[in-house]
Amino acid sequence: MDIGGKLRAVREARKMSQRELAARAGLTSGAISLIEQNKSSPSVASLKALLDGIPMTMSEFFAEVENKAEPKYFYGTGEFVELSPQKIGLADSANGLSLRQLGNAGEHSLQMLHEHYPPGTDTGPDLMSHDGEEAGIVVSGKIEITVDDQVRVLGPGEGYLFDSRLPHRFRSLGDSACVIISACTPPTF
Repeated sequence: MDIGGKLRAVREARKMSQRELAARAGLTSGAISLIEQNKSSPSVASLKALLDGIPMTMSEFFAEVENKAEPKYFYGTGEFVELSPQKIGLADSANGLSLRQLGNAGEHSLQMLHEHYPPGTDTGPDLMSHDGEEAGIVVSGKIEITVDDQVRVLGPGEGYLFDSRLPHRFRSLGDSACVIISACTPPTF
């Protein structure tokens, strides 16, 4: 289901700006932008708040979302979705960081990412936290990962798995880029 596209179409049909809907729903316009671009999957409570702000019932919304397209199981390298680090709230030190998402996270309960950290790239001085769990395997390079009060440097073939509600941070080390294949559930961005 293209929940983000449907939400944008409904909002625009009612001549509402993202800012206006955000004020009515008690969310930020940035959060609405990410949802409408299918870069973030709204919780049931957030979607209900958005629809209440329109106003529209959940059953009305989903009755119109019927998606009769063939299911998509395979993706070429050019079909990944590039997530902008700044749009998902990472610091300027994340400049150059590439997070390529497999498929539409809004349609699944699992988010897969192909992450590329140029040398010296960092997710920022502030540790991140969000609902869910995340795991990854380092393909190449070295990455320093902080989770809560633990810090570890991982290299090729090594991995991580943790509760994403714990504060965490990623920092590329060494002279070469670090590449990670990761998963997050539920989708975060």
